[in-house]
Amino acid sequence: MPKELIISTQPITTADIFSILENPRPLRLNQQVKKAVKRCHKFLADKLASSDQLFYGINTGFGSLCNIRISKEETTELQANLIKSHACGTGEEVPEAVVRLILLLKIKNLSLGYSGVRLALLERLVQFYNADVLPQIFQLGSLGASGDLAPLAHLALPLIGEGKVRIKGKLYAAKSLEKKFGWKPLDLHAKEGLALLNGTQFSTGYGLWACIRFQKLLRQANMIAALSIDVFNCQTTPFDKKLHIIRPHPGQLSTASAIRKWRKGSPLAKAEKKSVQDPYSFRCVPQVHGASTDALEHVEKVITTEMNSVTDNPTIFPESGDILSGGNFHAQPIALALDYLATACAEIGSISERRTYQLISGQRDLPPFLIQKPGLHSGLMIPQYTAAAIVSQNKQLASPASVDSIVSCNGQEDHVSMAANGGSRLYRMIDNLERILAIEWMSAVQALYIRRPLKTSDALEKITAAYRKKVTPLIKDRILSKDMEATVQFLRDQKI
Repeated sequence: MPKELIISTQPITTADIFSILENPRPLRLNQQVKKAVKRCHKFLADKLASSDQLFYGINTGFGSLCNIRISKEETTELQANLIKSHACGTGEEVPEAVVRLILLLKIKNLSLGYSGVRLALLERLVQFYNADVLPQIFQLGSLGASGDLAPLAHLALPLIGEGKVRIKGKLYAAKSLEKKFGWKPLDLHAKEGLALLNGTQFSTGYGLWACIRFQKLLRQANMIAALSIDVFNCQTTPFDKKLHIIRPHPGQLSTASAIRKWRKGSPLAKAEKKSVQDPYSFRCVPQVHGASTDALEHVEKVITTEMNSVTDNPTIFPESGDILSGGNFHAQPIALALDYLATACAEIGSISERRTYQLISGQRDLPPFLIQKPGLHSGLMIPQYTAAAIVSQNKQLASPASVDSIVSCNGQEDHVSMAANGGSRLYRMIDNLERILAIEWMSAVQALYIRRPLKTSDALEKITAAYRKKVTPLIKDRILSKDMEATVQFLRDQKI
């Protein structure tokens, strides 16, 4: 049995998330969580039993219907109606990897003990996660305010026996869960539907997924750039530690260090240089990659805060006796961070494509398009077109989502964050960046082949040798889309 990840009321870290994705293991609620959840639910139940006071979404309608009282007898129906009416997601399905994160984040959110849900509901979500039962959620429908309502409604549907789930990739009606696992649909109590829907877990889940992927792609971008720098006969001085100490942005320092490490001992790095200075796409790798590295660190901090926060509404404080209606569901902090990450992602792709362009340009004793008989063969001419097209798409997708707001709910929800759109577009941008970097790697390794018998560093020689077992040198024209896909898969499999 794999070691469990204990869910407590203490903060969870991105390192915890990275770990559980690398080595999947079940969740377990500790006694502290169980006590906090029970206490909050009891407080709410006692409050409703002893008072006729109106509490938003608990004994009132929702949104602009917030002033309509709901009788105690209709409380359960109100919560089920909320989930059904808000399940208006559409478009492509959310990928399973992201659904797992959304589910995990919702469990963490409710475990903090301020939402008023029963322990049984939280334990059912844990059962879903541990059995890898993933609700079918759709990408489109959230405005990123009042919570990610539509997608989280789809997350909640299977709890009441509605909607669909995926188990090992196959789609099942949620009604089948009782037969498969003995899980009877839940009758929701006061506040439970609202607690499930209010929250930023959809936007945060996408952001967390993007951070995890982007972190690895940044490491690969440094490795790929190091090889490009070597095979383009670039100077070593732009990566000298002394230069970066006097402008000590953390990402710049770490990137320059990574380039030095990858090139250590390289005969190509020591070869006579043809130019006094190199194009910015090579010379400024520490500054450009470093800025995106710093952006990622900032976004991870924002996401870490968010995934350890209470983001539903109203919020229940048993210790003070308060039930407070506020705006913690508003995803503006996440929206701005995701826009920042999108820009950082687009820039890494942009500078990578420029290096690819330089490598195939026929400069510095490299043949045009990195082929021995240019003209008869087009060589790597068109992969650069492909990279340019993908870079252009990423630039378009990087347009900030957070600057837009559309009034909804009859004017009650008059400023929204659009964080959900900001999150879901990152999924496509990260996949795009993976392909842009693969094209640069394919080009750099081909340039290394042309530079033979000169060699690069031992570290880069080792990984290029492994790559050559998947993609052979380009001697004459062939269908390069196959090489590109093989390169993407090769880099995806590397532990860098």
